[in-house]
Amino acid sequence: MTILIESHSGSSGVAFLISFGQSLIFKMNEMKKYLYAFIFLTAGACTVSQKAEPDTTIPPAWAKNMVWYQIFPERFANGDTTNDPTIASITTPSASFPVPDDWALTPWTSDWFTMETWAAETGKELKETTQHRRYGGDLKGVMNKLNYLSDLGITAIYFNPLNDAPSLHKYDARNYHHIDINFGPDPEGDMKLMATENPGDPATWKWTSADRLFLDLVDSLHRRGIRVIMDYSWNHTGVLFWAWQDLVKNQEKSPYRDWYEIVRFDDPGTPENEFEYKGWLNIMSLPELKKVDVPVARVSGHPYEGNIAEGPKKHILEVTRRWLAPDGDTAKGIDGFRLDVADQIPMGFWREYRTYVKAIKPEAYLTGEIWWEKWPDEMMNPVPYCSGDVFDAVMFYQIYRPARSLFAQPDEPIDAAAFVDSLNFQWNRLAEPFRYSQMNVNATHDSPRLLTCFANKGKYKFHNSPYDDPRNISGKPDEEVYARVRLYLVHQFTNIGAPSIWAGDEMGMWGGDDPDPRKPLWWPEFTFDPETRTNIQTGPKEYDQVGFNNNHFKFVKQLIRLRKDNPVLVDGKIEFLVADGPVLVYRRYTDKAQMVMVFNVSTTPHEVEIPEGKWQNLLDGKTINGGKVSLEGLSALVLKPGN
Repeated sequence: MTILIESHSGSSGVAFLISFGQSLIFKMNEMKKYLYAFIFLTAGACTVSQKAEPDTTIPPAWAKNMVWYQIFPERFANGDTTNDPTIASITTPSASFPVPDDWALTPWTSDWFTMETWAAETGKELKETTQHRRYGGDLKGVMNKLNYLSDLGITAIYFNPLNDAPSLHKYDARNYHHIDINFGPDPEGDMKLMATENPGDPATWKWTSADRLFLDLVDSLHRRGIRVIMDYSWNHTGVLFWAWQDLVKNQEKSPYRDWYEIVRFDDPGTPENEFEYKGWLNIMSLPELKKVDVPVARVSGHPYEGNIAEGPKKHILEVTRRWLAPDGDTAKGIDGFRLDVADQIPMGFWREYRTYVKAIKPEAYLTGEIWWEKWPDEMMNPVPYCSGDVFDAVMFYQIYRPARSLFAQPDEPIDAAAFVDSLNFQWNRLAEPFRYSQMNVNATHDSPRLLTCFANKGKYKFHNSPYDDPRNISGKPDEEVYARVRLYLVHQFTNIGAPSIWAGDEMGMWGGDDPDPRKPLWWPEFTFDPETRTNIQTGPKEYDQVGFNNNHFKFVKQLIRLRKDNPVLVDGKIEFLVADGPVLVYRRYTDKAQMVMVFNVSTTPHEVEIPEGKWQNLLDGKTINGGKVSLEGLSALVLKPGN
């Protein structure tokens, strides 16, 4: 319970308190003695009333209103060329091959599938050398595009990791508590400032220039009505992480010896190095933080009980507080976290983590990455993570996969009835508030871009890259694919849950599975080199012209506006009216409003029955009378009652 005390007089005791404001909020469990003293001093001069706390067992109310936009900072925009990465800043000792001496920044507009001179000289395959590529994306680049983001209409940003790290993806943290040096204006100065800290002691932490620029960016986004969440992996660090470096150096004598999953330490009495540890997925550049109190053997893709060791857990909580409430001010902080490889971390930690986060900021949003129970056929059950004590949402790939099977009509298609069954199965196992808060993703930095996912007709995310299958369509899709993607987008923006856009998809970008979804964005001010079509294996090379697709952008922008202008698409319940072969009809409704969505996913016309009355199709502004209507192939209607 929170007690709100408001002053109504000018008595001396009240006057002292008024100097700090007209009302004070006291937590009963923390401030009881001060409350009693205040009431005694101001008896008769104040009123005491109860103020309800937010219910932190359900998602924050704002979550269902969001249109998410995911930014991978290194590939978003290079706004400051003076902070570009260097060989020193991207070098890590456990890389599969060293950064070449003639390494250089890759030009933003170059052909993605053409190797740089330094890369070709390594003798490595393209997929491997792309891990050393840098294009110079930074926070100033995001700052420069704020008008673009506002014009598009997004209301929340999910930033891929910003923490200081040598890789392009930043999941291999050097420091959790600082923004990457190459994302800010003064990399060298930030390194010197960080060297004055004891990273294990939050009392010594300072704000680097990159940190301050990020907080300025958060403030700028908040003033535009855009929420911000950060991406962290609390499962592992990088090998340059300060605690790991101390452990490697000092072995069993390190104060951080209990932070990581160590198999055995080096024996100083032998010439060999016996040091062994567990890397996440056996990736030795990502040493795993230690899990404790795990009662049974872990099974990948399943939640499990336990916790994270006390040392790293305490550090994680301090970092979490730093970004939620910089210098103790939650107004300056972020709005939540996207939590990487959540199934790899014990549930005991996640429950404790939620309690900690919500105590600092009750309206914070927590979304977890849970994905495969058995790849590539069975996805994880979100229920253990979305039942009020762990997350507010997950990245809801669970409803994208059946949507692809309907709208893309791949090699293993489903019809509208099977699609409805799939949606109802997923929703019916979640309590209603959690259905609306889900982050409805389709493409991310870890999956093929939406257009390429639709262009390739095989199993979802299975061999969907030219590196895994030379038959993969990695270039520009055909017009049918664009039409099918736009049908799906109409569904995504009229469905239950919060739609999410992977930055660049609104520009019409294509690209297969990692690393190809991580191309630098196709900003309209640039002219790009033609891109090699890697699916052409013989004869002369063929190329695609790449660049910003203004028609596709306008369509996505129209859907965002349509969702914002019609609250029923945010709050309304859903009812399926027709699910017959390729035809899907559903309505979103409240007591005060309704809208009807109609789809034909086949290439031939179909007749469909829509509710009686006069309707306006919000996609083209035309009026339609209810009853039987003929629907063209690969078309959709978004209907609102007309006059």
